Amino acid sequence: MREEERIRKGILFSPSDPELKGIKRRSHNLSQQYSLTYEDQSEEREMILQQLLGSKGEGGFIQGPIFFHYGVHTRIGDHFFGNYNLTVQDDAQVTIGDYVSFGPNVTIVTPVHPFIASERRQMLDQNGDIKSLCYAKPVTIGDDVWISANVTVCGGVTIGSGSVIGAGSVVTRDIPPNSLAAGVPCKVIRPITEADSMRYKPEIMADCKVLEP
Repeated sequence: MREEERIRKGILFSPSDPELKGIKRRSHNLSQQYSLTYEDQSEEREMILQQLLGSKGEGGFIQGPIFFHYGVHTRIGDHFFGNYNLTVQDDAQVTIGDYVSFGPNVTIVTPVHPFIASERRQMLDQNGDIKSLCYAKPVTIGDDVWISANVTVCGGVTIGSGSVIGAGSVVTRDIPPNSLAAGVPCKVIRPITEADSMRYKPEIMADCKVLEP
């Protein structure tokens, strides 16, 4: 079984496998290329993202600098906005929906290392060879999610559509749809309701209007 298959199955794999190292090296190089571009180099940036990511929708913008560990394990929907210093350690699959916005310094981490120090150093792989092994858990982020600045999303988490994650949170468990959640660890504070509409904040709306459905 290839190490890529082991990752998808959620079982122990060797990050030092030559095939995986090749994927990561390519992703790191493309991430670095993107990070060195200027904001008005939109065509160059788009070409890099098309090579880097598993898939990418239309109408998105990623500020940069960026870092993707595998790149090809990440799928991003339409109209994504990623602020600067986006880090995606996508050993396992990372799926991001449509109209998702990330604040600065958002980090997604999917790999998990053994807790016991000796096991974290070395174990025997499927062939009986001594290796450093870990496993990874996928991350899924629904449509219309806003993840604020300095948030870390851990492996195995699903964030439901329409939710807002407060700044500085560490998301270690699933967040249901249409929820305001924050904290370390991140917890649901309350549902997001019609009462949160900007139409009820005239002092902020000023001369702007909410689009009617």
